[in-house]
Formats: sequence, C-alpha cells, structure tokens
Amino acid sequence: MRVLGIDPSLQSTGFGIVESDGSRITPVAFGVIKPDAKPPLHLKLNEIRAEIEKLIVAYAPDEAAIENPFYARNIKTALLLGQVRGAVLVAIAASGCGFFEYSALEIKKAVTGYGQADKEQVMTMVRSLLDLEDDRIPLDASDALAAAICHLNNRLYQVKVEGSEPS
Repeated sequence: MRVLGIDPSLQSTGFGIVESDGSRITPVAFGVIKPDAKPPLHLKLNEIRAEIEKLIVAYAPDEAAIENPFYARNIKTALLLGQVRGAVLVAIAASGCGFFEYSALEIKKAVTGYGQADKEQVMTMVRSLLDLEDDRIPLDASDALAAAICHLNNRLYQVKVEGSEPS
C-alpha cells in the first residue's frame, strides 16, 4: 500500500509518500510545495492543488492522509488553512484516491508515542522509522511523512484486527 501524507500550509505545504509491503515502511518521496509569495491567494491555492495532482499522478498513492487541525492561532490563520485544505481536498477528490484525516495528537502519538511531541521530535522519529540519513528534511515534509506513517499503521492494524484487506 502506498500513502500520500500532506501537511497543508499556504507558505510551505509538506508532502510525503510512503509504502509498505506489510512488514516494512519505506519512503518513496517527500518535499514541500512553496507557492511564490507575490501572486494573489486564488493563484497560490491553484498552484498547491495542481502540484498535489501532479504528485498523485506521478506516484499513484492508494490513499491520502492529512492532519485535521483542531485549532489555529487566530481566525485569519484558520481561514487561510481551511482554504489550503480545500485546495488539497479537491485535488485528492478529483483523483479518486481514498482520503483520511487524523488529529495532530494521533499523528504525533503514532510516530513518537507522545501526543504532545514537538516538530523536532517528530522529525527525529520519522527519520528513524524510515531509516533516512538526510538530516535536511524540511519540517513540513517530516510532518507529512508522519501523517502517512500514522495512516499506514492504522490501516495495517485494521487489516490484522479485522482480517480485512486495505482498499
């Protein structure tokens, strides 16, 4: 199973793609989508949507996972994040890829064992779990990889417990 994880942000949307054969999780690709700061909001959102669509076409994930934010620092940040998430969801929906959401607590707990872990702790564990030696992984990409790992672990657990095959 191949999973696309996404950490949405207007300035730097992280993405991470992982794959599992049932016994091991391996990284496929990761990085960030950074729209140019000058264009108006609608063009930035379209760029994020288009880049997510390109990733889906290039890597053919079976499912996608995204963090479901519980709160934002202020109303403007919350509205912008909602718009970015909308662009990401449109790209995922258009592809027919399965879609799943997880809270930040669930994602952090899945990779670190601690729901209040900071971004550096998440990155350290993502690097360890995926056996990545590159210490220059952008934080947004490691958060996206963490979302993908969280989803993959949940799906594999579901298969073991329920005896069902992942779709």
